[in-house]
Amino acid sequence: MQQTKAVITGVGSFLPEYRLTNDELSRLVETSDEWIMTRIGIKERRIMKDKDKASAYMGAKAIEELLIKTDTHPGDVDLLICATVTPDMVFPATANVISDMLGIKHAFSFDINAGCSGFLFALTTAAKYIETGSVKKAIVVGAEKMSTIVDYTDRTVCPIFGDGAATVMLEPTTEEGIGIIDSKLQVDGIGRKWLHQKAGGSLNPPTHDTIDARWHYIYQEGQPVFKYAVSNMADVSAEMMKKHNIYPEELAWLVPHQANLRIIDATARRIGIGMDKVMVNIHKYGNTTAATIPLLLSEWEPKLKKGDKLIFVAFGAGFTWGAMYVVWGYDSK
Repeated sequence: MQQTKAVITGVGSFLPEYRLTNDELSRLVETSDEWIMTRIGIKERRIMKDKDKASAYMGAKAIEELLIKTDTHPGDVDLLICATVTPDMVFPATANVISDMLGIKHAFSFDINAGCSGFLFALTTAAKYIETGSVKKAIVVGAEKMSTIVDYTDRTVCPIFGDGAATVMLEPTTEEGIGIIDSKLQVDGIGRKWLHQKAGGSLNPPTHDTIDARWHYIYQEGQPVFKYAVSNMADVSAEMMKKHNIYPEELAWLVPHQANLRIIDATARRIGIGMDKVMVNIHKYGNTTAATIPLLLSEWEPKLKKGDKLIFVAFGAGFTWGAMYVVWGYDSK
């Protein structure tokens, strides 16, 4: 009996129109285009300026494009998972809100929060449902309105993050050597010391004191985060390639989370490939957290060919990290 695997059959994305440039940031905090480009590699990032639109809206717009491209009726969707650290509300799940926005009535949906690794965690989860045969069409979306938790007086954090959403469709396949082949996900809770949002949960619910202390914004200590990200993204990528006997010349693309250009470069060097085989758009969109990997897939879709070997890799708050080996399942039309 042939083994069923999950294969990506379509992609979609949505980006707000407003571009927050480094020059504009330099008028808000003491920074410069040179400082940001040298340390992070970001030129601009998209910001959702409309206060009435948040992660669910962007996620729904991305999925709307996906449904059109894949000729899928909302009623045919069985599962929807939203990876996000910026849900519209604490509850209900942003995935539930998206389902209602799009008329997805016959699916179950839920959110996953694994920081910047959220898309990989969600994609792995959805793939398992496909493999068991309990789900035929699964949608995984990364949707983030990071600007709502960024302190624009903090020069170390505010240049990094942007808003956006992107999504993929997963369906079953029995075709040999195609689809999501393998994944490895890991967590080390020690990372919560250096990268977190201190208030807003049940430990520190919102009060005047937490707001005055600016505890509802991202807190990050750059040096330990950078150190852990470089080593873990590079190591888990190399481990996945070694496990599946993938030589650098066989790899079509490295698809890394867009956190920092130096981290991306270090990961590429660790697995022995040049930057010409690495998907990079951090300079245009910044770090959109759970949306970075599907945004890359959406942008690179015209270049992808059936049978291309890809390594997805991410690192995020928690700490969380992981890698996935994917063989692309279709030629772009």
